[in-house]
Amino acid sequence: MTVKDLKEGKAAVGTMVRMVRNPAIVLVAANAGLDFVMFDMEHGAFSFETIADASSLARAKGIECFVRVPELSKGNVSRALDCGVTGVMVPMVKNGDEARKFADWAKFAPVGQRGLGGSGAHTEYLDAAKNPEAFMRQENENILTIAQIELAEAIDNIEDIAATDGIDALLIGPADLSNSLGVSGQFNHPKMDEAIAKVAAAARKHHKIFGFHAAEELTRKWMPHGLTLRMSLMDINLLAKGMAAITSLRD
Repeated sequence: MTVKDLKEGKAAVGTMVRMVRNPAIVLVAANAGLDFVMFDMEHGAFSFETIADASSLARAKGIECFVRVPELSKGNVSRALDCGVTGVMVPMVKNGDEARKFADWAKFAPVGQRGLGGSGAHTEYLDAAKNPEAFMRQENENILTIAQIELAEAIDNIEDIAATDGIDALLIGPADLSNSLGVSGQFNHPKMDEAIAKVAAAARKHHKIFGFHAAEELTRKWMPHGLTLRMSLMDINLLAKGMAAITSLRD
């Protein structure tokens, strides 16, 4: 699976990495058959150096490497992309103005205003300055911009967010969305269903990818509604589950 396949409507499955700093985690994920991993810089302790190492390894292996940056800023968005990731997710995008800033910092002209670093992890250390227009056009197609929808304010402004040129995907963060809607942890509450349905509808209307970060049951619930960017669990609970299974050897 490539970002291009996802943009063409195919489904992709992956997980979040919050704890494991060894870049080889992308090889483990690829060998397991995942399409992508997403490093969590919002709640994890990763440096951009780790992200650059992991993304280069991911490119060589043929698995997509995404990152959730700590917050919306040019330094976070553009630098993550220059580290070679093929997707950036910004948490808690609230409105169309924030979505526009995100797109400006993530996409090259004519879509946005991302600055061109002629060579680096994002160019696989080739000199993109030799044919900058071709590189920028291809890079705009090959990277994924993901607006994370996890606030009631974002639901109110979902049409403006979804209509933003340069935003590729809308991804539900159910934990914080439930907090924002006053129904913490109640992921099947009618308020959640109504809010998520609005996001799914906006994604369809504006030809954006609909995404979710959730466990299997909640993911499967929304798959019939066009959910194709399917991120489930994270390294911490995957490792914990595997370790817990070993305890059966006491019996």
